[in-house]
Amino acid sequence: MKQKLFTSIGLMSGTSMDGVDISIIQSDGQYQFYNILDEYFEYDVDLQEELIGLRNLVVNQNDLLKNSKELGNLERKITVFHAEKINNILSEYKKEIDLIGFHGQTIFHDPQKKISKQLGDGKLLSQLLKKKVVYDFRQKDIENQGQGAPLTPIFHHLLSKIINEKFKTGFPIGFINIGGITNLTNIKGISSNFEDNITAFDIGPGNCLIDDWVRKNSNKKYDENGNISKAGKIDQLITNQIIDNFNIESYSKSLDVKDFDNSFARGLSFENGCSTITNFTGYLIAKGIESTGNNSKIKYLICGGGRKNIALIDSIKNNLYNKNNFTLDNIDEYGFNGDFIESQAFGYLAIRSFLNLPISFPNTTGCIKPTGGGKLVKNY
Repeated sequence: MKQKLFTSIGLMSGTSMDGVDISIIQSDGQYQFYNILDEYFEYDVDLQEELIGLRNLVVNQNDLLKNSKELGNLERKITVFHAEKINNILSEYKKEIDLIGFHGQTIFHDPQKKISKQLGDGKLLSQLLKKKVVYDFRQKDIENQGQGAPLTPIFHHLLSKIINEKFKTGFPIGFINIGGITNLTNIKGISSNFEDNITAFDIGPGNCLIDDWVRKNSNKKYDENGNISKAGKIDQLITNQIIDNFNIESYSKSLDVKDFDNSFARGLSFENGCSTITNFTGYLIAKGIESTGNNSKIKYLICGGGRKNIALIDSIKNNLYNKNNFTLDNIDEYGFNGDFIESQAFGYLAIRSFLNLPISFPNTTGCIKPTGGGKLVKNY
């Protein structure tokens, strides 16, 4: 018997802080999924600079209090921006929306201190749009001793079912999302027993080091298609030094953009610095794949903005030691737009949260038990 289908809007504004992905989906919160619409709305330059500047100021718990007024003002701006863009979409899409999954803009993440701060006022968004809103997705997981991330693996599990049915990919299959941070999901097979079939990890930086270098050294926001990196030359001496002096101690902990810096490239030319940083990023992602891949042959589908950086993808492949064990494919080749997997996911997570279904599991975030999702608010 088919379950009720909910229509949900999923919102995602990632660590690149460049804008908001908005998706409309339909799902029963379990095994049915239909993608209706995907759109991207870019932040204006001033808003992006304000976000990045304030994130750089908040390096510990005390900074959240010290900058509370500025954070409150920026949170309102972010929420109003989301509301305006959703209204733009709903002026064309006339059908009823049941829920909105509002991730917000991460400004500080420290699960050891049980804090994950996303800018985004769910109550205000509900009031502005006259819709039920689910927000603050990470806190319950953190309170259950989880890392609060990654949260998309349960959605990856659903996508693996759909992709296998259409393309006969078989299992195991995995997903690699290259956003600001790179996270990875391994799926052994399809089952309602998620704890045994899904494992997930943050495995390294994604676009964060590259984007930061490009923004600080040019008038560009990112390295489109990896062209800047391809124009440069990797400084192998610096690469060897940073590899010797840096390692990710455990893949059981979630990562934040503030866990990494690109100061090792200081003094290099713009192109050579970008090339060297891209290679280091690719090296860390490759080691993460090898360390979490369970030594079995597996096909990985790559999503997120980083999948378009050809230099980065080449670096990952070149840095894999056992290349025969891993296939890296672009998820777009399997009928999904890799730019919107996370926004679709938060639409799906909103439905699961509304139905009191878990969104995180011991093998995905390290929580002590399967854990429900965000806070539901109806403020109208």
